[in-house]
Amino acid sequence: MSILLFAVSAALVNNVVLVQFQGLCPFLGVSKKTKTAAGMGGAVIFVMTLANTVTSLIYYYILVPLGIEYLNTIAFILIIAGLVQFVEMFLRKKVPSLYKALGVYLPLITTNCAVLGIAISSVQSKLSVGMCILNGFFSAVGFAIAITILASIREKMERNNVPKAFSGGPILLIAAGLMAMAFQGLSGLM
Repeated sequence: MSILLFAVSAALVNNVVLVQFQGLCPFLGVSKKTKTAAGMGGAVIFVMTLANTVTSLIYYYILVPLGIEYLNTIAFILIIAGLVQFVEMFLRKKVPSLYKALGVYLPLITTNCAVLGIAISSVQSKLSVGMCILNGFFSAVGFAIAITILASIREKMERNNVPKAFSGGPILLIAAGLMAMAFQGLSGLM
């Protein structure tokens, strides 16, 4: 399979948020401003790529040889938690405005089922370590694309007259649902 086809498949056709419905909490919570959404997307790209790298190495070179593959979920959660702590410390020190804007959603990357889900599905699909890394990166890029698009839609909706019954959460869920339908439609192309 070509890298381009794999990239399009992981980022768009099998989008982690809009097709697999993983990682909805930060997707809906941090998508109020495009800048904040892009920052969250960047943090998720970093964490998910690094998480897939480390988890696949640990899975294939430690858990499988020892015959303890069943511990993969516990090991992966610990790895992801450590990586998120690293990102949190980095952002607090180097980009305090983004750290403050992400607020409670930054530590939630630890429990973001998208990060854990992609790591587990990569090793369950028997992807090589290199393909696990690419799957993590391109899946995270898909997350970043989806959250940034939703944030730009939300910014535009703030300037429009939305009927009172639909304002706030309802129109947000309608927009997210329409985006999911559009991304789901891409599956017919592959």
